Amino acid sequence: MAMNFDFFNKWVQDNLGIRLEAYKERQMQRRIGNIMQTTGAKTLEEYAKILSKDSKAREAFIEHLTINVTEFYRNKDIFDEFEDVLNKIVVKNTSRPKIWSAACSTGAEPYTLAMILDKNKINGSIVATDIDKVILDKAKSGRYSLHELKNVSKTDISNYFSKREDGDYEVKPSLKQKITFKRHDLLKDRYESRCDVIVCRNVTIYFKPDARDEVYQNFADALNKGGIFFTGATETINNPEQFGLKKVASFIYQKA
Repeated sequence: MAMNFDFFNKWVQDNLGIRLEAYKERQMQRRIGNIMQTTGAKTLEEYAKILSKDSKAREAFIEHLTINVTEFYRNKDIFDEFEDVLNKIVVKNTSRPKIWSAACSTGAEPYTLAMILDKNKINGSIVATDIDKVILDKAKSGRYSLHELKNVSKTDISNYFSKREDGDYEVKPSLKQKITFKRHDLLKDRYESRCDVIVCRNVTIYFKPDARDEVYQNFADALNKGGIFFTGATETINNPEQFGLKKVASFIYQKA
């Protein structure tokens, strides 16, 4: 049976405020079909009725929809390059950089950025955003298993995390206080402004080209002159000049 995605896309936009049509269709439709099956719904119309009545089903839908793959120091060599650019370019322009970690997922990325700032004695601020409230709550808690910290050195674990009685680790308050977490939808909400650094990695690959380019332009507009945009290892911006950006390292672009 063909599923009525035109109906469902409009329903989600009207009721949940999420623009499904901006995502690549086959990937998104497969994810929706998988999560719908867990509720017993046979059609998207049935599924919409369940979502309208069941808050837990709504939360599960949004959490499944968003791609929450993240880890501390993901692609460590690229983060080393980012740290170098931070010191050579960003700190020369401002002693208190404003950093926006967009689509921050469970928080590994903004806490990685906070550790980098602290180790380099940079007195900056970090805003971390994501569309998924459940995931943001996990990020705010700052609690991680030892497996999730596999890329973090023993020294950094000792300096920035406290071991809990249940065996997990929690980010120390001194690091947590550097970060402000907020809910934000890259496809419809107002963007941050006057940023010196924007980090958004491995997210735009899920968007259609038009939506992706709109996001890139919005990021460029949110940067101060000379600010940098740090993308994921799967994302290369072809012709960055169209957004007023120039490439300065493998996955790092600077606003001209």
